[in-house]
Amino acid sequence: LFLGTNMRFHILVGTLILALLICDGFASEKPRKHKKVRKIKKSVAEADLQENVSNTVDSSVESSPEAEVVPPEIDDQDVIDNRVPYIDPCVTVHCGAGRVCEIDEDDEPMCVCIPDCPIEVEPRRKVCSNHNETWESDCSVYQHRCWCDVGDDRCKGDRYKHVHIEYYGECRDMPDCTKDEMSDFPRRMRDWLFNIMRDLADRQELPERYIKLEKEAELNHTRRWANAAIWKWCDLDGHPHDRTVSRHELFPIRAPLMALEHCIAPFLDGCDADNNHRISLKEWVTCLELEEDVLEDKCEDLENAYATNI
Repeated sequence: LFLGTNMRFHILVGTLILALLICDGFASEKPRKHKKVRKIKKSVAEADLQENVSNTVDSSVESSPEAEVVPPEIDDQDVIDNRVPYIDPCVTVHCGAGRVCEIDEDDEPMCVCIPDCPIEVEPRRKVCSNHNETWESDCSVYQHRCWCDVGDDRCKGDRYKHVHIEYYGECRDMPDCTKDEMSDFPRRMRDWLFNIMRDLADRQELPERYIKLEKEAELNHTRRWANAAIWKWCDLDGHPHDRTVSRHELFPIRAPLMALEHCIAPFLDGCDADNNHRISLKEWVTCLELEEDVLEDKCEDLENAYATNI
């Protein structure tokens, strides 16, 4: 009985020890298995993170060769060393023909005579001046006039202060404008101005500020010539807007027409009644044989109305 009891005791103890060993085995294997799974997941997450970072860096390098983040509103070329936007002082400066803007020692803009004109080899680039002299290009004419304005030693004389282009091409003999041709020229000039204004409007090339003038001229024939004259007057009065048109500012309607309208030069010369090389509004009206009370100085109103609309 004792042996049987002792045997049962040993069997029970052995069973308990075996059970403990089995439980300990499961307990030791489970953490190892869990650790292995977590390690795999961590590696995947790290790989994804590394790939995302790599893609971000690559895209940054592609968008900026120097891999430098620059705010979009600031251009790299307009940034100085202290990262302050640099604005070229010459951006808002308008220099006349034959002049260019340069920055002086005090970083202030100034207009100077153009140092060099492009070398032209095409004969068609040559121009004829009001002195009946052939020049290599229009640039050379404007450059020389600038030299005379500033007292440069290269100026050939005082009369070249007002040198301007008569027409394109080499100088040639022009037929004289007869008395009958001159008497009829103002009417032809008025018609030509209206036709040009209407054609520009049809091609949608007329500046927005003049559209109302053109439409009024189309509907009201009594305003046809007057509105066309207003348009061209305001259009010719360039920089500065001084309500006069210089001989140079007449270039767009003088030079292109000389070959076809040999009366255009004496006609425009006659408009400058006081011979001050500038044509006033009153002189313009007189040349076109329009009533003074019909042609109003609307240039400033047109500019202000256009600026308000935009």
